[in-house]
Amino acid sequence: MIAGILLAAGESRRFGSRKLLHPLSDGTPIGLRSASNLAGAVDRLIAVVASEDPVAAELLADSGAEVYPCARSHEGMGASLGCGVRATVDASGWVVALADMPLILPSTIAAVVNALRQGARIAAPFHAGKRGHPVGFSRDYRVELMQLGGDEGARHILQRDSALIVLLPVDDPGIHRDIDTREDLRP
Repeated sequence: MIAGILLAAGESRRFGSRKLLHPLSDGTPIGLRSASNLAGAVDRLIAVVASEDPVAAELLADSGAEVYPCARSHEGMGASLGCGVRATVDASGWVVALADMPLILPSTIAAVVNALRQGARIAAPFHAGKRGHPVGFSRDYRVELMQLGGDEGARHILQRDSALIVLLPVDDPGIHRDIDTREDLRP
């Protein structure tokens, strides 16, 4: 079972308002599009939200995600990722996606899932000479991912084990486009 972990506990400081609720050009909220894209490729979808954010929790639950409030989300992305892995400890792998990256193609996410199913320890899409999101981790990283804290996420794992990353060439510029500010919504 490959679990998708949607990290949706950020505070949206640079955006100026609750960005996951902000509509894209077609009216779909950013967080909902990110969740829907991930849901179509994984066996189980967990959305990690801040404990004090019932509005985002409701939005993501409506997408079919299992919402997991993380009491430690204020510590940063690493803490939220650890919460998500602990909530899906029985998974054989995890695809870690960011809720503010709604432009990633579902086919890209499916490629990461497929690489994990074929035995990759770490898998990530690659476009225009750069690795992007989402990143897949095999069960080999379960304990290490569960113990994450702080704001670094799994960056140190990716740096340490860079030779093990299966890079998946994709024609998807969305793997590099996160929405941090309103200007990031411009085409």
